[in-house]
Amino acid sequence: MSFLQSNIEYLLKKFDTNPTKLEKIHPEIEQSTLFRIQNGLTKNPRYTTLAPFAKWAGVEVGDLFEKDLSKEDTSRTVIENKSTSNLTSGYAKLAPVLSWVQAGEFTNVEAIDLSQIEEWLPLPDECTNCFYLKVQGVSNSPVFLEGDYILVDPDVYYGDMQSGDIIVVRRFEEATFKKLVIESDNTRYLQALNPDFKPNIIPLDENCVFIGEVVDSIRYMYKSRRRSKTRHS
Repeated sequence: MSFLQSNIEYLLKKFDTNPTKLEKIHPEIEQSTLFRIQNGLTKNPRYTTLAPFAKWAGVEVGDLFEKDLSKEDTSRTVIENKSTSNLTSGYAKLAPVLSWVQAGEFTNVEAIDLSQIEEWLPLPDECTNCFYLKVQGVSNSPVFLEGDYILVDPDVYYGDMQSGDIIVVRRFEEATFKKLVIESDNTRYLQALNPDFKPNIIPLDENCVFIGEVVDSIRYMYKSRRRSKTRHS
């Protein structure tokens, strides 16, 4: 049995970091590789691919596959941990990635059955009850692309929202996120950021229930390994 996926998750959580932050500090550790392992898309990567990550974590590559590191000696520390703590300290917790169905039924974070959550992402300290949604469709492209993760803060007040804020609402048991537009006469509606998307305007009426404000987003970008080019004659 391979412990690879759980070990990756454990080590990232142990050192309060995530693939995106880690690659920025250590470019040789490709976040796309870790992301695919975390999501079960890559189950048997080559040892050489994981060598930079294993070196950073202070473990053997083979241990990532063969041992449950959460039960091993956790006294080892990352050499660079002190120098990176200021970059990762804001992401010491994780937030659930909800489905759009769960968002449509959302009342509060405590009401969510966390055993049903399959994916978690870093949570900023100032966002206690935030959750993520994975963008579907092109209604808000190119600002938000399909596959992006938006961070939603349910603790903000609708009365504090201003024209131009991106908000999540439930309408007829379905959740959606759009730009809030407030006209000079206080007429309010939701507008898709993609001008070509139809319908572009959604009335903000009694059928709409405010869920929260979109306060951040994450976009995972694929980055291929650079290979030397050999001319073929």
